[in-house]
Amino acid sequence: MLRTPARIATLLLLALLLGGCASQGALQGETYDPLEPGNRVVYGFNDSIDRHVLAPTARGWARITPSFVRTGLSNFFHNAGYPNVVLNDLLQGKFQRGALDTGRFLTNTTLGVLGLWDPASHLGMPPHDEDLGQSFGVWGAGPGAYLVLPLFGPNSVRDVGGIPVAALTDVLNYTVSGGALIGLRVVEVINRRAELERAVRIRDEAALDPYLFTREAWLQMRRTRIHDGNPPIEYYDDELFEDDPYLDEDPTEHARAQGTR
Repeated sequence: MLRTPARIATLLLLALLLGGCASQGALQGETYDPLEPGNRVVYGFNDSIDRHVLAPTARGWARITPSFVRTGLSNFFHNAGYPNVVLNDLLQGKFQRGALDTGRFLTNTTLGVLGLWDPASHLGMPPHDEDLGQSFGVWGAGPGAYLVLPLFGPNSVRDVGGIPVAALTDVLNYTVSGGALIGLRVVEVINRRAELERAVRIRDEAALDPYLFTREAWLQMRRTRIHDGNPPIEYYDDELFEDDPYLDEDPTEHARAQGTR
């Protein structure tokens, strides 16, 4: 599992190739979905898995676990993957933030007991979100074609390269193995789906076409993250959202209604 140099090199090469191809196709701020027929099929598959497997399991999980347990687990998994944030801070030239995020990771890993708690936020080290797709976006690469991946959900040609890099920088993949790692990943998926229950309900209630709603929300989220929360105003002129009564909701949560990463 992701431990041999050959596999690591292969995954890194895949990430770079996919990210490089993203400069072809759509520019920043555009919706480019030439694969929509196929994407809708995959979307339907993901939605079926969610409705019949993930959602019932997550609701049962939420009933039997206290909220502080779910929050602690969310903190734990987020902290385990936080080196990915530090790496992409550095790739984007955000060296001061990279130092801050390194301090956050070390503080929560030690004082926060492997990340179950979040003392770093109270010590002036708030969380950030960076990944390889955002790094490519900062470097000027457009998103390329919109993709819906089986089980992973919304993505793009540019951003899909971040999946193997996120796996390579997740400390759980180097400290846990075998059945224990599989068990942890199952808990991660179920716990994350439980967190998204409200967002899924909002999507289902608000959207005439859940596929389009999810696509536009995800693309908006990615544009916002690439610009650290301050994208150019033209990114928000999409008519799909003009009369949306849920605009004050976090589009990040809408976009994560499908997919657990």
